[in-house]
Amino acid sequence: MEKSRLYRIIFESDTPTGKTYDIVLIIAIFLSIIVAFIESIRSLALTYKHILEVVEAFMTVLFTVDYLARLYCSPKPREYALSFFGIIDFISTIPPYLAIVFPSARYMLLLRSFRFIRIFRVFKLFSFLNEGHLLLQSLRRSLNKILVYFMFVLILVTCMGTLMYLAEGNEPNTSFTDLGTSVYYAIVTMTTVGYGDITPVTPIGRLLSAFVMLLGYTIIAIPTGIVTATFVDETKKKVEHNECPRCGGKVEDYDRYCSHCGEKL
Repeated sequence: MEKSRLYRIIFESDTPTGKTYDIVLIIAIFLSIIVAFIESIRSLALTYKHILEVVEAFMTVLFTVDYLARLYCSPKPREYALSFFGIIDFISTIPPYLAIVFPSARYMLLLRSFRFIRIFRVFKLFSFLNEGHLLLQSLRRSLNKILVYFMFVLILVTCMGTLMYLAEGNEPNTSFTDLGTSVYYAIVTMTTVGYGDITPVTPIGRLLSAFVMLLGYTIIAIPTGIVTATFVDETKKKVEHNECPRCGGKVEDYDRYCSHCGEKL
């Protein structure tokens, strides 16, 4: 088969053949992930051992051929191999071969779920790329603020854990046996998780715990507020363009990706 025709089938979903190929590949990814989950259940893995081995062998060959075909028909194989999708395709293909030496590596097959990102291309969901881009940019711009906030919370739970250890550490049969356990309790309480595996028994300890619980409610929403404020700023950035340079489709002034073909603007 000619490289150009193979390229259209594998890399483009505008044609019926290309779309069918991508849908079959997505079904194969889904089936492969189901097999990985079944293999983690020992009773089912033993019962259906041979069937699972045959299915996994078939999937391994399929994904290997797919990856090699992409390298073969790509105009710039090196560029594809180092691209986001190229890396995802590689790490979703290599686990069965690593499992020959490291048996536990077979559960890395779950990395194949990342290939579901191709569903955007198959079903023309490119309009979501702009929202995804805005969210990613907001997270990047908020990173420094969130890191500062994280350091503040880390210091806070360390202080609260120390106070809890001072209040509870000398009690008989206490759960607060050391500072590490006390800090762990402060983290679980402040994040409102509350496993209940460690509980205070002294009045001072309970009072501190109540304070930590209330404090957790007041500070847990701060990262969301930081990202939201940055997200609003990102949506106000205007990029001047009228149409997509690739497909010629009409795009909005605030779009970073074409909602018709997914081209970066």
